[in-house]
Amino acid sequence: MRSRYTAFAQENADYLLRSWHKDYRPQTLEFADDTQWLGLTILGSSEEGDRGTVHFLARFREGAEWFELEENSRFQRVGRHWYYEAGDAQFRPLLPGRNDPCPCGSGSKFKKCCSR
Repeated sequence: MRSRYTAFAQENADYLLRSWHKDYRPQTLEFADDTQWLGLTILGSSEEGDRGTVHFLARFREGAEWFELEENSRFQRVGRHWYYEAGDAQFRPLLPGRNDPCPCGSGSKFKKCCSR
């Protein structure tokens, strides 16, 4: 999952398509021009035989708006490699308070960092 997150952050469509299970893989991928990925938190994972799941939370910014993506991703092992099948994704606005840590990961308060 971490490698797929990194590929999204770097807009590496080749890797994402290669790591997508062939039965679920889209023909192409397009990236939004102004998306900035800011962090990944793995909330849990499980494995049963050749099936696995990863529950994660990712933060991102599009223009001046902040969002969270929470997903339960499903993977299948084929040979020695795990392939992404699909996920149940929920997107929601991220509304940091003035005194909350900035979602960009700077360590500063939101009011002194990206809210300006």
